[in-house]
Amino acid sequence: MTWSDILDGSKKGPLTPFISGKDLIDITICGPGTIDGSGARWWIPAEAARRKVRGYTLPRPNLIVLEHCQGVRLENITLQNSPKFHFVPSACEDVIVSNVTITAPEHAANTDAIDPGPCKNVLITKCKIDVGDDDVAIKAGRKIPGREFASENITVTDCTFLHGHGMSIGSETDGGVRNVTVKNCVFENTENGIRIKSQVGKGGIVENITYSDLSMKNADPAITFTCYYMNDSAKDAVPAPAFQEYRPATGAGKIPVYRNIRVFNLKATCPRSAGVILGLPESCISNVVFENVTLSAKTGLTIRNAKNIQFENSSVTVKSGPAFSAENAQVAGLKREN
Repeated sequence: MTWSDILDGSKKGPLTPFISGKDLIDITICGPGTIDGSGARWWIPAEAARRKVRGYTLPRPNLIVLEHCQGVRLENITLQNSPKFHFVPSACEDVIVSNVTITAPEHAANTDAIDPGPCKNVLITKCKIDVGDDDVAIKAGRKIPGREFASENITVTDCTFLHGHGMSIGSETDGGVRNVTVKNCVFENTENGIRIKSQVGKGGIVENITYSDLSMKNADPAITFTCYYMNDSAKDAVPAPAFQEYRPATGAGKIPVYRNIRVFNLKATCPRSAGVILGLPESCISNVVFENVTLSAKTGLTIRNAKNIQFENSSVTVKSGPAFSAENAQVAGLKREN
């Protein structure tokens, strides 16, 4: 396989991670030290391909991939410049990522830092992340035998997110995600703050999600809960069509369901909108509570196809327009006008 084969998309593999393992027990990768993926030669053609076909991911190797492993520790180390994702524990249990720094240039396409999923019992703590895509993306793209939810019991705490697409769940949620806690984290200049993203064809249940004690500066936007995700970025050169027009024809039955979400003690400033809560007409995002939340943005929240959205001791301050707009949505406790 030649380099040109990869660039024109005619061949996709094998693309071997720098470090990989499968069906292992008690794995530790620790520092001090740095693992550098030397990804620069991959990023320019990857970005060029994505700009031609919105959402397209040029095949590239990941840096570290562990599959079906139990007892995984990644700690006190720096990962940087992966051609694609940096650390991918897949179908793993009992994973700890502690005091890890992960960096890649802001515009390096698809350089996710940590992508657990489907995984069970995961702790990500005291990490500093500055990359070109999701800082953390919890995924559940398939069912796991013996589990009701493919990804569950995941905690992200005391982390700093700089450039990147924020703290994400999805876009693959078909296997189900539950019991996620994100707390005591700082976001600065992230393209998103907290985000749950999926679409018809990739959707499943996402429930029992708690965010607390989060600080965001220049998050763009602070909150994105969407069932209309289109593999896009807020800064794509080719914008996505309006979400009302988007309805994939495939994947019947794989409908996103988001419910029982709690957001406590969040303070954010946003250069553009405060965010979106976009459910489907047949699958409203439900039971979302915002308590002690303060959002300051150019424009307000867009809320559609949602029920039982409650704001307690919370405010949205905008430079223009209403604090929120609602369509087929039940919203309580927030003043529409400033």
